[in-house]
Amino acid sequence: MTTLLALDTATEACSAALLHKGQVHHRFEVAPRQHAVRLLPMLQELMSEAGITLSQVDALVFGRGPGAFTGVRIATGMVQGLAFASGKPVIGVSNLAALAQQAWREQGVESVCAAIDARMDEVYWGCYQLDQGVMQLCGEERVCAPEAVQLAEGMRAPAGAGTGWQYAERMAVAASSSWPDMLPDARDLLSLAMPRWLAGEAVDAALAQPVYLRDKVATPKASG
Repeated sequence: MTTLLALDTATEACSAALLHKGQVHHRFEVAPRQHAVRLLPMLQELMSEAGITLSQVDALVFGRGPGAFTGVRIATGMVQGLAFASGKPVIGVSNLAALAQQAWREQGVESVCAAIDARMDEVYWGCYQLDQGVMQLCGEERVCAPEAVQLAEGMRAPAGAGTGWQYAERMAVAASSSWPDMLPDARDLLSLAMPRWLAGEAVDAALAQPVYLRDKVATPKASG
């Protein structure tokens, strides 16, 4: 059976999940600015709990963004280091997709618009539809002002998931229901990564890349 180890630090949450012999071992904490400190102990706890070593993991999975720039880099760097050390391949998974998958897992909704607060008066945005138990992207992920968000073609009355929905009153899109406190969770990365692993889509550690959706990391200073 496939063994996958997933970790995520793209938002305020820090989480890790291990799939081994069909069982999911899991850790999740809301720990702003503590990701680098908490992540490795989480991974060690999970492998100890399952009674395995890194050599027994088939692939490493990480939340590749979008999200907080520093957080996304922590997850990417940690996975690359572990993958290089163990010779394992990696699978990067969208944090917006993870939110959509979580909304289905927890709330049973099959049509989801995921939004993460991108600061600078913008949101990271993506629309997803359930297909055979896995959330699939409809259209493209983007970063924009809440007033500029759009539904994917053909999408009707979606649910909303993620911190970007704190701007619901400004959104150009209405949600049938929304969960603005929802944060990505590594266990949902496992669900999204498994079909990709089975399809042979894991890549070498050197190809593990974060996805920021925008290049700016701070508001430009005013001139003058």
